[in-house]
Amino acid sequence: MKKNVVAIMGPTAVGKTKLSIELAKRFNGEIISGDSMQVYKGLDIGTAKIKQEEMQGIPHHMLDIKDPNEEFSAADFKEHVQQYIAEITARGKLPIIVGGSGLYIQAALYDYNFSERKRDPLLSKKMEEMVESQGIMPLYHRLEQIDPEQAKKIHPNNHRRVIRALEIYETTGMTMSEYENNQVMESPYNPILIGLEMPRELLYERINARVDQMITEGLITEVKTLYDKGYACCQSMKAIGYKEWTSYFKGEQSLEQSIELLKRNSRRYAKRQYTWFKNKMDVSWYSVTPATINEDFTLIFKGLAGILKK
Repeated sequence: MKKNVVAIMGPTAVGKTKLSIELAKRFNGEIISGDSMQVYKGLDIGTAKIKQEEMQGIPHHMLDIKDPNEEFSAADFKEHVQQYIAEITARGKLPIIVGGSGLYIQAALYDYNFSERKRDPLLSKKMEEMVESQGIMPLYHRLEQIDPEQAKKIHPNNHRRVIRALEIYETTGMTMSEYENNQVMESPYNPILIGLEMPRELLYERINARVDQMITEGLITEVKTLYDKGYACCQSMKAIGYKEWTSYFKGEQSLEQSIELLKRNSRRYAKRQYTWFKNKMDVSWYSVTPATINEDFTLIFKGLAGILKK
């Protein structure tokens, strides 16, 4: 019999962390972070990483397992998460994945096969040298021509993913989108996918308020510490919450402009998350609001209890 794995998905600031704790307490669960950036040590405030006192004694996994200068791919995520799922189920507990990194969660739950993706270090090095000499935009425009679907999902600032998408095409003749779309959507688990959504105006208010709270908690100091340690060009620092501050540190952008840029990027990211989850995965969606969130969660608890008893 396939093992049950719950995944809580949805946009940033919608309430996934709160729900995950309540589910873990009610259903004897352990939590696996499904956020591709919470794996990094020192990236705490900007990734909204759960604090120790907020865990309420629930074991959490996939947090702080990488240094900021290390790379971490969807294939790496899959390997780690599947190991944690095996360990958690062996303890007789329920694995609960919570996060907003859709492709990473999908890769782990549906056993994506990354081994066929050939690597060409020489080609990658050549493209990296092009970025150094010409900037990223010539390569990004190339990606827009051969794989517009993937280009919409990858920000030009994410040089590593732009290069990787082009490398896959050049070495296999298939675009990354074709590769993803050809994956067989069968899971070695019984995935129970729970999605949280919120009216857009309310969600955007929460996102803006979260950014203000991050600033109060010391986000700028956190990013500056990483920046001063030489991590500015690392994969980890391309995350929303971190990349917006480089121009501010260089004196090219005001504090107010940087904060507004972070709020705008966060709102846009939330919109992209909605689109991805609704187009790519068979999620059971629940609408929540700040005023009714406890009642909304009760419906989720009842629905999950019915599924787990089957």
